[in-house]
Amino acid sequence: MNSTQAGRLISFSGIDGAGKSTQIGALRDALSSRGWKVAQVAFWDDAAILSRFRAGVSLRLLANSNRSEGADLRNDKNVRAWYLTLIRSAFYLLDAFHLRVVVGRQMRSGAHFIILDRWSYDQLVHIKSRNWLARTYIKAVFTLAPSPDVAFVLDASPHDAFQRKREYPLAFLHEYRQEFLALRSFVPRMQIISPGSIDEVHRRILESAVDQSVRSCDNSVNQSPESSIAQ
Repeated sequence: MNSTQAGRLISFSGIDGAGKSTQIGALRDALSSRGWKVAQVAFWDDAAILSRFRAGVSLRLLANSNRSEGADLRNDKNVRAWYLTLIRSAFYLLDAFHLRVVVGRQMRSGAHFIILDRWSYDQLVHIKSRNWLARTYIKAVFTLAPSPDVAFVLDASPHDAFQRKREYPLAFLHEYRQEFLALRSFVPRMQIISPGSIDEVHRRILESAVDQSVRSCDNSVNQSPESSIAQ
């Protein structure tokens, strides 16, 4: 995607409880207040193939109660048996291709910004092996999926994230966080947003990427004879 054109793609990734929904809402409001048309894509709801079927199967086959944490916790993402990795890997390729279709549809609708609530990054963290086959596979997913113009990973203390959203075991969240941080070796331009207050994180996001995106789109729109934007 040409960064000087409208239809910029911004993705948010991170562990459960990192505050993605809050920051996505703040970003959407900030862009909309400038008069830009903003579209939002929820990866699991809008792009993942057979998402309800997959979620149902995972919960039925893998979910369990982890009483050691004092709550009923999910046990699907954190189960990484080899045969599950193979099945998931096939779906991840299909998801990446469908994500390209979904994003293309939003671009044709005239959206100036498309915000992705999770991207293929959030699936690739489950591919733990870094051998040549795994690296080849990850690159194939990157080729199929649209490349974000701005890719955020919201970092968070696993303990704080667990307190906000008691869904997965705390030990898994620690491992999950490290896998997200390690993705930067594949995507050097990925921006890791360190933990902070809601307002502080929002400010950092605006300063590091959004304002630059707005200026780029401003230049593109102003060059067009039809530069007015419907509120």
